[in-house]
Amino acid sequence: MKRNKKQQGFSLIELMIVVAIIGVLSAIAIPAYQNYVKKSEASVGLSTARSLLTNIDMKIQETGAFPTTLAAVGATAGMNKLGTLSLTGTDATGSVEFTFGTASSINGKKVTITKSTTGWSCSHDTGEDLKGC
Repeated sequence: MKRNKKQQGFSLIELMIVVAIIGVLSAIAIPAYQNYVKKSEASVGLSTARSLLTNIDMKIQETGAFPTTLAAVGATAGMNKLGTLSLTGTDATGSVEFTFGTASSINGKKVTITKSTTGWSCSHDTGEDLKGC
């Protein structure tokens, strides 16, 4: 008596092809994801620093001098878990600096927004293309 055997599973070749396809896809996806994370973290740092600009401008109008403490503009150094904020300045000029900490993939990099007599300007060393900076 002859019986037809039904296929009982996948062959080794089929499984190896699937593993190879997954490997190729992950080799492309992981670096793209890491770049996305860096860019989004840099944008968060910029937006955290930019959130203080209106309060700083108001304080300069009220006192005639750039605020020297974050509390004066309603902020704290650790208001973002990715890094810390700091203010430096004299008279009506100064800067807001966001320094990325160890919780970030761009640890040690900085976003700086500087107030001059002509307005605000932005600079950074994150290596990312930040819109608005």
